[in-house]
Amino acid sequence: MGRKRWAAGLVIAVAAIGAGLWPVYVRPAVDRPRPADAIVVLGGAHDGREELALRLAHDGYAPRVLFSDPYEHSPLLNRICHGGYSFEVDCFDPAPRTTLGEGRELAARAAAGGWRRVIVVTFTPHISRARYVLGKCWDGEVLMVDAKPPIGVSRWVYQYGYQSFGYAKAAFESC
Repeated sequence: MGRKRWAAGLVIAVAAIGAGLWPVYVRPAVDRPRPADAIVVLGGAHDGREELALRLAHDGYAPRVLFSDPYEHSPLLNRICHGGYSFEVDCFDPAPRTTLGEGRELAARAAAGGWRRVIVVTFTPHISRARYVLGKCWDGEVLMVDAKPPIGVSRWVYQYGYQSFGYAKAAFESC
């Protein structure tokens, strides 16, 4: 009888945690794009975020796009970073190669350029944590936009753990 209660308690605890974090990871607050000083693409899976950022810049939302390029070798980013566009495209390797490094780069560039608003492109489970980390680094307006890639169940389970660990780590980091 003790094992059944323990298993039932574990199932209830996992369900409660999953439900409690649902609005943070599955249905985070996203923003409508508005004119901004720059569009910043956070590193991660090549899941459509690069294309979304280029489309937003092409549509006139910002005069420049910054791509975080923490990859050892990415043919996609290599092509984007060296392509010809009617707007500025710049790629950077964040230090460290995390959202914190991206936040530091954003803060430095925003200070140098006098930026007040940026559009940040990432994917659904990362939006809330990215907003938190970037907000620790820069006090300008951050509009979070979701590339909305399809995410399978196993990747959701992984992201719940990964993003939760990232939040805990970010709580003790300063920009």
